[in-house]
Amino acid sequence: MVLQKVVAEGHLEVTDTLIDDNNSAIQTSISIEIHYQAVDGTVGTWNDKEFLETPSVHSEGDGRYSLETDSLLSGHRHGSDVSPGKSNQQATERSFRRAGKGVFSAMKLGKTRPSKDEHRKQDDPAVLETEDLDRKAMRYGAGLEPDTISLASVTAVTTNVSNKRSKPDIRMEPSAGRPMDYQVSVTIIEARQLVGLNMDPVVCVEVGEEKKYTSMKESTNCPYYNEYFVFDFHVPPDVMFDKIIKLSVIHSKNLLRSGTLVGSFKMDVGTVYTQPEHQFYHKWAILSDPEDLTASLKGYLKCDIAVVGKGDNIKTPHKANETDEDDIEGNLLLPDGVPPERQWARFYIKIYRAEGLPRMNTSIMANVKKALIGENKDLVDPYVQVAFAGQKGKTSIQKSSYEPLWNEQIIFTEMFPPLCKRIKVQIRDSDKVNDVAIGTHFIDLRKISNEGDKGFLPTFGPAWVNMYGSTRNYTLMDEHQELNEGLGEGVSFRARLLLGLAVEILDTTNPEINSSTEVQVEQATAVADNCSGKMEEFFLFGAFLEATMIDRKIGDKPINFEVTIGNYGNQVDGSSKPLLRRKKEGGDGDEEESELLQNSSEDEGGEDGELVSVSSSQPMKPLVTDRNYFHLPYLEKKPCIYIRSWWQDQRRRLYNANIMDKIADKLEEGLNDVQEMIKTEKPHPERRLRGVLEELSSGCLRFLTLADNDQHHSSRTRLDRERLKSCMRELENMAQQATALRSQVKRNTMKDKLKLVQNFLQKLRFLADEPQHTIPDVFIWMMSNNKRIAYARIPSKDILYSIVDEEMGKDCAKVKTVFLKLPGKRGFGPAGWTVQAKMEIYLWLGLNKQRKDYLSGLPCGFEEKKVPRGQNLPSFPPISLLYTKKQVFQLRAHMYQARSLFAADSSGLSDPFARVFFISQSQCTEVLNETLCPTWDQLLVFDNVELYGEAHEMRDDPPIIVIEIYDQDTVGKADFMGRTFAKPVVKMSDEQYCPPRFPPQLEYYQIYRGNATAGDLLAAFELLQIGPGGKSDLPPIDGPTDMDRGPILPVPLGIRPVLSRYRVEILFWGLRDLKRVNLAQVDRPRVDIECAGKGVQSALIQNYKKNPNFSTLVKWFEVDLPENELLHPPLNIRVVDCRAFGRYTLVGSHTVSSLRKFIYRPPDKKAQHWNMAAKHLNGCLAMTSRAHRSRPTGEIVVNMEPEVPIKKMDTMVKLEANSDAVVKVDVTEEEKEKKKKKKKGGGGGGGGEEAEEEEPDESMLDWWSKYFASIETMKEQLRQQEAAAAEAEEKEETEIGEGSKAQVKNKDKDKSKAPKDDKKKKQQPVPELPEKKNKQKIDELKVFNKELEAEFDNFEDWLHTFNLLRGKIGDNDDNATEEERIVGRFKGSMCVYKVPLPDDITKEAGYDPTFGMFQGIPSNDPINVLVRVYIVRATDLHPADINGKADPYIAIKLGKTDIKDKENYISKQLNPVFGKSFDIEATFPMESMLTVAVYDWDLVGTDDLIGETKIDLENRFYSKHRATCGVSQTYSIHGYNTWRDPMKPSQILSKLCKEGKVDGPHFGPGGRVKVANRVFTGPTEIEDENGQKKPTDEHLALAVLRHWEDIPRAGCRLVPEHVETRPLLNPDKPGIEQGRLEMWVDMFPMDMPAPGPAIDISPRKPKKYELRVIVWNTDEVILEDDDYFTGEKSSDIFVRGWLKGQQEDKQDTDVHYHSLTGEGNFNWRYIFPFDYLMAEEKIVISKKESMFSWDETEYKIPARLTLQVWDADHFSADDFLGAIELDLNRFPRGAKTSKQCSLEMVTNEAELPMISIFKQKRVKGWWPFVARDENDELEITGKVEAELHLLTAEEAEKSPAGLARNEPDPLEKPNRPDTSFIWFLNPLKSIKYLICTRYKWLIIKIVLALLLLIMVALFLYSMPGYMVKKLLGA
Repeated sequence: MVLQKVVAEGHLEVTDTLIDDNNSAIQTSISIEIHYQAVDGTVGTWNDKEFLETPSVHSEGDGRYSLETDSLLSGHRHGSDVSPGKSNQQATERSFRRAGKGVFSAMKLGKTRPSKDEHRKQDDPAVLETEDLDRKAMRYGAGLEPDTISLASVTAVTTNVSNKRSKPDIRMEPSAGRPMDYQVSVTIIEARQLVGLNMDPVVCVEVGEEKKYTSMKESTNCPYYNEYFVFDFHVPPDVMFDKIIKLSVIHSKNLLRSGTLVGSFKMDVGTVYTQPEHQFYHKWAILSDPEDLTASLKGYLKCDIAVVGKGDNIKTPHKANETDEDDIEGNLLLPDGVPPERQWARFYIKIYRAEGLPRMNTSIMANVKKALIGENKDLVDPYVQVAFAGQKGKTSIQKSSYEPLWNEQIIFTEMFPPLCKRIKVQIRDSDKVNDVAIGTHFIDLRKISNEGDKGFLPTFGPAWVNMYGSTRNYTLMDEHQELNEGLGEGVSFRARLLLGLAVEILDTTNPEINSSTEVQVEQATAVADNCSGKMEEFFLFGAFLEATMIDRKIGDKPINFEVTIGNYGNQVDGSSKPLLRRKKEGGDGDEEESELLQNSSEDEGGEDGELVSVSSSQPMKPLVTDRNYFHLPYLEKKPCIYIRSWWQDQRRRLYNANIMDKIADKLEEGLNDVQEMIKTEKPHPERRLRGVLEELSSGCLRFLTLADNDQHHSSRTRLDRERLKSCMRELENMAQQATALRSQVKRNTMKDKLKLVQNFLQKLRFLADEPQHTIPDVFIWMMSNNKRIAYARIPSKDILYSIVDEEMGKDCAKVKTVFLKLPGKRGFGPAGWTVQAKMEIYLWLGLNKQRKDYLSGLPCGFEEKKVPRGQNLPSFPPISLLYTKKQVFQLRAHMYQARSLFAADSSGLSDPFARVFFISQSQCTEVLNETLCPTWDQLLVFDNVELYGEAHEMRDDPPIIVIEIYDQDTVGKADFMGRTFAKPVVKMSDEQYCPPRFPPQLEYYQIYRGNATAGDLLAAFELLQIGPGGKSDLPPIDGPTDMDRGPILPVPLGIRPVLSRYRVEILFWGLRDLKRVNLAQVDRPRVDIECAGKGVQSALIQNYKKNPNFSTLVKWFEVDLPENELLHPPLNIRVVDCRAFGRYTLVGSHTVSSLRKFIYRPPDKKAQHWNMAAKHLNGCLAMTSRAHRSRPTGEIVVNMEPEVPIKKMDTMVKLEANSDAVVKVDVTEEEKEKKKKKKKGGGGGGGGEEAEEEEPDESMLDWWSKYFASIETMKEQLRQQEAAAAEAEEKEETEIGEGSKAQVKNKDKDKSKAPKDDKKKKQQPVPELPEKKNKQKIDELKVFNKELEAEFDNFEDWLHTFNLLRGKIGDNDDNATEEERIVGRFKGSMCVYKVPLPDDITKEAGYDPTFGMFQGIPSNDPINVLVRVYIVRATDLHPADINGKADPYIAIKLGKTDIKDKENYISKQLNPVFGKSFDIEATFPMESMLTVAVYDWDLVGTDDLIGETKIDLENRFYSKHRATCGVSQTYSIHGYNTWRDPMKPSQILSKLCKEGKVDGPHFGPGGRVKVANRVFTGPTEIEDENGQKKPTDEHLALAVLRHWEDIPRAGCRLVPEHVETRPLLNPDKPGIEQGRLEMWVDMFPMDMPAPGPAIDISPRKPKKYELRVIVWNTDEVILEDDDYFTGEKSSDIFVRGWLKGQQEDKQDTDVHYHSLTGEGNFNWRYIFPFDYLMAEEKIVISKKESMFSWDETEYKIPARLTLQVWDADHFSADDFLGAIELDLNRFPRGAKTSKQCSLEMVTNEAELPMISIFKQKRVKGWWPFVARDENDELEITGKVEAELHLLTAEEAEKSPAGLARNEPDPLEKPNRPDTSFIWFLNPLKSIKYLICTRYKWLIIKIVLALLLLIMVALFLYSMPGYMVKKLLGA
């Protein structure tokens, strides 16, 4: 029997189970594959590769798979699937049981539904058990404990069973090619080490085409700019990321001349965008000169570059002061992994030839030409243009050629590795008018190189790349031209180009090297024809099984479908010549016959059954499905197409990509599962993740075995070999990592590990993308009237056949649902969302000689119809399939409800109905008016659905159902709102309708609208076979239960959710910011709440203007809701305005899509969870994580150690010695360790210079000291967060062991994981004072680098804010944003609970039944409040003026108060320090929205808004977090840290205890206080300004407040004294930050005692200093001049010095003439007065920018003293010899003598001890002058002995000194030897010198010349006479 089958089929696979001695089956099965090759070749050919790698890896015994069910490996065996007998048994064998399943559907992510049948594998003892409601299937066969069992099998439950269908693609709209907003901001801070002498540098910033320049700095090599530039773009992402950012430094540019380039740096925008936070911050760019490759770097430029797209928010690292020493090498402007020493390299892009080009000229001209000249030319003149890193090169133009041959190479010279990621290769058509692109291809350098240590340089090809673009028919105005430029998805094949790329690193030391970086073009050697692979014949087969949902616009004409691959099969506008480039190696001659592609599709074959391609189906008239769609009536006759094509055989590339894609798909599916399990709170998602990792590692190892077997391929390029190596390395590595990770996955590490696994996924997708194309993609076009209407593009690798299962394309030989879309821009927006047609299509692509299996994946039960010629040839493909078997089904769609739908009407609501499509039928639900969350509760029954094929296949793989949601409009047609897909559960007629599969459960399906999600649909679908007994066998449908709904069937009982009674309590607080409705103001609003058909109305607000709060606070209603919380319907909030005569208008609405946040669950009696109850009473549900720990009932002592008193600094000492917000109950081991380390490190570091610094006295400290200290702390925290993350990992390991001890300690650990509180790492307990290096202790505040709301959960602890929306959602992304649709806000809250509440809650003391669950809520009557707004400073403002600066001032608006601080604007500043406070009186609730705006002051015209931020004060005021006035760290009654709150800490504490019903506070003796069951200890004395100590409880009370979150029940974190950083936004540029504002707000109720005066935070005034520099002597100055008479080397030395950036205060000494030794004596004093900001270490200078400036601009520049040594010349310009720059805060101590002074002092700054003039006051010593020699090396050019003396302005007045050597305090004249008049004293010596040495040769030359002249003269004189004599006297 078996052998007969082999003979018939040619290929068979036998699988059997082995049995042991007792004849019982064991777990191992064995597979044998048999091939039979008939003598005459009738069965089909096979090649030698087939046995190399057999697909039978189904053996369970194979070690790696021992824990997986074999259905993970694809279940499609290449056996004789066509024979009906075998496939039935196979399907049963590969299916398994699955009981409960998730609520969220598998289909949602495009997964296909699992089979749910009951068969077990008879031969396999391991049973798949499933837990209820859990998607995990576990295998107990291996006898492991459940937690370690691999869950790989779970994926089996979510993958297909018979694998005849592949997954549909859900997202429809092409996202590429759509323009978006981008902003590139560049800050040029400073440049250093610029090469060149005495230059005036300007920086040019160029992004794309735009250029901007900084100002010019005069004669400096290290200019400081700090200028900010912004470039705005509105382009598609691809275009944006290819733009080049170029920074160049130009020397001495002015109006007249363009200046000379010093050096430049370039990188593309994409590189910046891929950085973390999309930015480089404070990084140094290396400048190099493109004209001079041999030179080394030309300097460094420090800059910030950020690229912001819409919706990205950039977190700027916090700037306090730039004291962190600039370590240039450590902060280079390069992405990670790029080496700092980049070399020059040549990029050779070799362009060989192209083929298949389209026609690019009109044919009229061609016909005229043909008529006249009789020649037929190709209508295209192609050339290739390559663009890379901002440069372009192009090849020559090949006139009139569809198959041009170039063999040219384009050479770019660029730094390597380049910072530009893509090379753009474009074939263009040369034309007299304008050249147009034919096709574009991008080469991504990341994909063709590898930077690892075993990596390779970029290399490519020679390989063909395919180009896609618009359709090939030539029109003058091509609407899809952009597609040819590479924007968007190409809709048609355009051409193929054979190209190669190589990179060579230049050896710049080689003198022959051509040092230009211009693009060069030269000839390249041609490559052999077969270099890109051997030509093979490929066969593409397709069958159209269904074409439905055809758009009604095209439904009236006959329709056919055309399939093309390359130009094969393209009959309308294919090539004008066939692609007959088939000089096949060893191919048969007859194949060269001209079967053109222009073949007709009449049913005929060539001679001898030669197969002619049939590429399109017959035209057919569509039939109507419903109002919107038509379908083609294929019924049982399915048309087929087949195409032969010839391509280079490079299948291996695609196979490798397919294997990786499949691993990635499986991984993605598994991850989606895990996320779903987390989302739906299923048990054990970590087990599922372990299974996913196991699968991943086995998949990776499988790749290694498969990919390795094809090393010998002749035409593999270098890239193929290198990529294979690197892929194998990566995957091997990934397999190891996955195995390692698997053991680390624990319940609590899930989230982090998931992120890591996501990275694996991205890496796999990246690796799988094959850069060297082979076979072009397949396009399916729907044609109507020979016009192309809509298309689908299918990558050829997805349908490529291979004998090895894993290498097969994922859609090969499967039925795929394809949605056709409109081409190009037409497909954007709403037009692209409507389906043009839905097709079920079967495709198979493979080598012609492997084609025997090409029909194997089709649904069984058909007969082949062939063309007459091929009737009796078995291998001839059919032109249609005739299905003989057909099954009849009934589909029941249970449409329950939808939620969060799209707002399609102007009211902000929709009138939704759903339309369900299945095969060629469609039905609609009823329309529900005015809702975004319709509950249709409707059963739609589709009768007599006919499906063709075998019954069992239907069961596993039913066709998909499409559900579209529409909005019904009274006029016009319904608007499309979204679409989703589902797969029905199938019941065959022989199965029982019983659990676990039936009745099906409701599931959520994600609704998509374009690429965006637009809600969820809750529904269930079942497909029931109508057996021989007719419909009577089907489960009955209960008739309509609601009589009032008419004939609508409700969802039956077993399927609809189980309901229980819930009570919903609503807290109505008030309405805010209501906008006008139809131009009328809202006067008497009311709120209606509705949930599941029930609802409640608020009280009416009588006069919205006077008081927008509700009079009745709490109302409730009862409603039946599903038991399963995931199925809860949304709750709708609608605000209506009650107008006269009983009219109502809708103002706006809000949908609370998930009630879970508001559900209150009564606490457990057993565990003491009573704090949880209180939490939830307050609606404070966000903190459940903290609530799950039970508390011990005994007292807990919290020790606040008293301070060790030190000197008089008491008040500044930190109060609680502990960490910032952690109750230390037990110091964990790890903390102790850390302290020990700190102690050791810190104690020793205090020696040396630092020890001299005395602690400044109290009066020196101000608010800014506190602020700057806090910023340091914040930066420190950020650094420690990384460290903390690492520690947390270790903690988890230890925590598991310490479970028993961890009751309270647990609290401590939890805190330390929260990054907010890791201040504690910085502040150690006081006894270890030395550890902070004597850093004075300043009380700190908390600097939040974000808004306070973000830190405290929007202050929605009990009062929530709901935005009311109205108006349509905009269709394209640009217009209506959510912001614009907001028409107001509703404030309130809600609480949902099951109805009978336990008694103990209602019986609690003080329970007020009118407030229900909202006990202890403050009254909402109007209240007067003093609002005090402190504005500290703004950073990174968006420039508003032409000069790239702004003149910012603050404007504050609250209610009717409008403060504009216009007169105090700050001139030309993008980082202004405001330092102001404003007091405003306001009345809540009318005035509760505070707007702080920054405007730009303009002399003329109106001031422009730079950006604004809005703060909801009301939520802050009423919040339990007490955001009215932040709690300071310490309590003091005088000094810079005075307590700001009118209430003392003890009063605040008593009030909190009373409100929270907490027992306490009880102050005890010895500094103890008891609150609830906690005891705190701390200091009990305070010092007043006179130093008197008084007893006080305030410190203790404050200690409790700082740890209020640890108090049981009532505790929550109180807002500390803080500064918050708020982003400034501008409504015109939505979503893009315009700068940030640092500020804080205090609020004080007016009925309480008044607060003290506001803290003074006005900016520090700079302190006036005077720096006196005495230049005593110079030594060893290089000698520039040669003496004119004596020839001796000498120099006329003078020294120039300046302090301020622009040299405006430069001072010169007198000239020491004629120094022969380089020694100079000056005794010259410079005096530099300057204003200095100690805190920021900056000098402040104010000056007008230009003569036209209106006012002075303040600049802050670093304090750097520059000394230069010059050689004075009388007539020419002075020569610059050398310079030294001393940073006054840290410069090397001068050498004692000239000898000890060396170059080290400049180059080796890191090792030398540094000093600061501000501490030393007076310094004297020798310093070196340096300059760069020709080779750019630093060399010493002299030494200077100088003395620096720093005085404050007062000291300078007391002891004045004169400039130069003048009075007062004159310096003596220097003693200079008289060398300058030497020639006058000793004339002979001079003359001798002049003659002998200098002019010796000159004199000899003159004498010789004279002699020569005399000879010539004599000759001329005597010549004529002699001639005459000769002539006459001859």
